[in-house]
Amino acid sequence: MKIETTIQGVRAALRQARKSGKSVAFVPTMGNLHDGHVELVSEARRRADFVVVSIFVNPTQFGVNEDFDAYPRTLDADASRLAEARCDLLFAPTASEMYPDGRTQSTTVQVGGITDVLCGASRPGHFTGVATVVSKLLNIVQPDMALFGEKDFQQLAVIRRLVSELCFPISIIGVATIRAEDGLALSSRNGFLDEGERAQAPLLYQTLTNLRDAIVNGERDYAMLTAAAKAHLAKCGFQPDYLEVRAQDLESAEADTRDLVILVAARLGSTRLIDNIHFSLS
Repeated sequence: MKIETTIQGVRAALRQARKSGKSVAFVPTMGNLHDGHVELVSEARRRADFVVVSIFVNPTQFGVNEDFDAYPRTLDADASRLAEARCDLLFAPTASEMYPDGRTQSTTVQVGGITDVLCGASRPGHFTGVATVVSKLLNIVQPDMALFGEKDFQQLAVIRRLVSELCFPISIIGVATIRAEDGLALSSRNGFLDEGERAQAPLLYQTLTNLRDAIVNGERDYAMLTAAAKAHLAKCGFQPDYLEVRAQDLESAEADTRDLVILVAARLGSTRLIDNIHFSLS
């Protein structure tokens, strides 16, 4: 596996791959890799000849009082995992490489509509930071395809819309959430949970599955269902941010909507957890 820290170095390495006629798959990450990231790399390996992974903790998607400084940086361990997963090229830029003018660069990318709800409502500016850095990374790598985990369901929807509306010639592939045996979605932020919180955290996914089952069995009063679920989470020690039933395009869900997603964000102690479950009604 080759490691590059500059845009120029990445582009040079990719020129060689493309000269050989290789297809390119790209997996953007913020590092602190877990089995969910490795599954993204493995899926990329199955789909393309040459796999690129980026590790960059993007400062512009963190708000005031969020965990940018505390976000784990484990580059050496991450590089070892990527080499084992048969990644071909690791791009690990510095902040100054990605933002030579600092965080005040005048050009940003904003995706309207679906960024105003859910995580976008509680994290102002977050998705502008995400859309901007993903646009930069896609432009640097120019892959045939890019893979993202479905755990960040709203982020995946934002990126799909960005790529479609800005005419990027790239296929965006969602990969199913990887979970621990007790159902907790794998996340770098799980490492912030203490022992008691870690034991409690799977209740988030259990709540989603219970809601799904109720809907599949005919319940359609989404406001009542989600209010009761949020109250249960609060009683169990969570601080719910949102819990909503939506159409899979993130528009409002109606009684006759067939393709649904239930999304949740909640704090457990100081850690903000997100999860979702999507399904179709017959």
